[in-house]
Amino acid sequence: MIVGTAGHIDHGKTTLVRALTGVDTDRLPEERRRGISIELGYAFMEVPGLAERIGFIDVPGHERLVHTMLAGATGIDHALLLVAADDGVMPQTREHLAVLSLLGLTSGAVVITKADRVDAARIEAVRQEVQALMAQTPLQDAPIHVVSAATGAGVAALRESLAALARDRATRQTGGAAAPCAEPEPEQGFRLAIDRAFTLTGAGTVVTGTVHRGRVRVGDTLTLVPAQKTVRVRSLHAQNQPVDEAHAGQRCAVAVVGVDRDAIARGDWLVSPMLAHASQRVDARLTLWHEESNPLRSGSPVTLHLGACAVPATVAILDRDVLAPGQSACVQIVTRRPIGAWHGDRVVLRDGSATRTLAGGTVLDPFAPVRYRRTPQRLAELEAAQAPQADQMLALLLTLAPHGVDLERFRRAHGLLNTPRVPADALVYRDAQGTWAMGASAMEQARATVVKVLAEFHHQQPDELGPASSRLRRLALPRLPDPLWQALLARWMQTGVLVGQGAFVHLPEHGVRLSAAEQRLSQKVTPWLEQAAFDGIWVRDLAARIGEPEPLLRSTLIRMARRGELHQVVKDLCFAPATIRSLARRAQEVATRHQGEILAADFRDATGLGRKRAIQILEYFDRIGILRRVGDVHRLRTDSPVLEESEAPV
Repeated sequence: MIVGTAGHIDHGKTTLVRALTGVDTDRLPEERRRGISIELGYAFMEVPGLAERIGFIDVPGHERLVHTMLAGATGIDHALLLVAADDGVMPQTREHLAVLSLLGLTSGAVVITKADRVDAARIEAVRQEVQALMAQTPLQDAPIHVVSAATGAGVAALRESLAALARDRATRQTGGAAAPCAEPEPEQGFRLAIDRAFTLTGAGTVVTGTVHRGRVRVGDTLTLVPAQKTVRVRSLHAQNQPVDEAHAGQRCAVAVVGVDRDAIARGDWLVSPMLAHASQRVDARLTLWHEESNPLRSGSPVTLHLGACAVPATVAILDRDVLAPGQSACVQIVTRRPIGAWHGDRVVLRDGSATRTLAGGTVLDPFAPVRYRRTPQRLAELEAAQAPQADQMLALLLTLAPHGVDLERFRRAHGLLNTPRVPADALVYRDAQGTWAMGASAMEQARATVVKVLAEFHHQQPDELGPASSRLRRLALPRLPDPLWQALLARWMQTGVLVGQGAFVHLPEHGVRLSAAEQRLSQKVTPWLEQAAFDGIWVRDLAARIGEPEPLLRSTLIRMARRGELHQVVKDLCFAPATIRSLARRAQEVATRHQGEILAADFRDATGLGRKRAIQILEYFDRIGILRRVGDVHRLRTDSPVLEESEAPV
């Protein structure tokens, strides 16, 4: 268990912690000379019956050092809010209480110190003042202890209260009798918030901080975030004792190999390599402190505190324009530099100059989107992200997300080593790049959309077999990830919803079977199409060469085009499929030499065609999804299946 102590700016906290643990947490000469805590201080207390000790983090009390206080307060299990009996509640007391409340801390106690300096009436007055202060906070039921570190009065009772909390916590985490240490949840990845880094003779680079999740062992490989540098664990100290393994809820010192001390800053994280990520845009559920005098508006500059880091940021309120004091809303926080955030992290916002605490909340998505962030769909997803368990959250998201869920992204956002259970009726697709899932209702909606789009395509372009599969995705479901699209396409083709022919897709009723006479004509036509190569062949010329009536041949060629056996670039001008693929390759080569762009003149020169024919072919490539027209140029679409089919040059 880790206890944070916050209070007045003099030696009250340090003296009390010394009385509880025997350790002086003011280690800097300036702290001793000025009588105030400037940096975080650490001490540990033995608990009879438990092998694991209680860790204390002594945080500065001065109003100018709240940023340091926040670095130490994030991740604690229990807070001691100290109020000097002779001074009573001070401005910094109010801000420290706001910080603890906004961090979501519900376990804590108030300690009225220096009881030897005042009479009983003054102590009672301070007690009532404290109770009024705590009334509208999560710590309103916190017990109040009256102590004097100078005389020792009340210290033993406070020590026993903390020991009882530690025993109870150990019992709850192990599910039985108190044990030497609580086991962390095995599915959680390791994560430590770095609040100090230094070099120690014989150990090298050492970082200290609070373990937020998971476990780590000597010899493990970790990643420094956001720098994304790989390190190896040389040795460990947990709760100030040498150990082979440390886990969530402990103060930990990690000696690492692979990074210099100068490359590490307060606010960095050490995490399991498979969960190492950083972002500059997070979505969160935020509550504006009820005592704040002004509402919070979108676009407000703020200072974001997460873990041990403090970074300038801007906040955008997603479901309204203004957030009033005491209200909660979903927001997006955009930071000036990358931070390491996971789902469930507690955040605190202070004003842009970092002089006043404004709000606090919980990270819902560390991979927040730039677009569509205020749509009803997105707000519904953020509501689902507030479910208490990861598997419940995933099940809700699958009922809401029309474009499926990236399971690898979900796992990393939640700091999980394994993906949560997926509902049985969901589609799950895995490939070398990741794993995706799509809910049953989303699949049905996608099927209906694709069928409708294909029916309209067949109606508007009856002479074409159908669009290429990549083009169909852009027409029907442009935001659907391609791996999910391929999985759905395969399922629909297996069940007969769609029919695929080469690179093209059509509805079953649009497929065409040739009659015996048409099959005879097809066999006569094919050699002439192949011989025509890049020039193509007109229907009238083809009819003359094979000696068939032009109207009959024209209708047969239309049916062949529907079957994907030829391409009509313009009406009555036909090309063999192999020729179109070869021309597509030439277009790809031109685009490669010109940063993805194709001009008609360049394509003409690459193919030896006339300008008019080159333009006709490029426009046809626009229609079937090989190219995309942008102004006066054509841009290559790299996802076209036509380009993926290999063939010999014509």
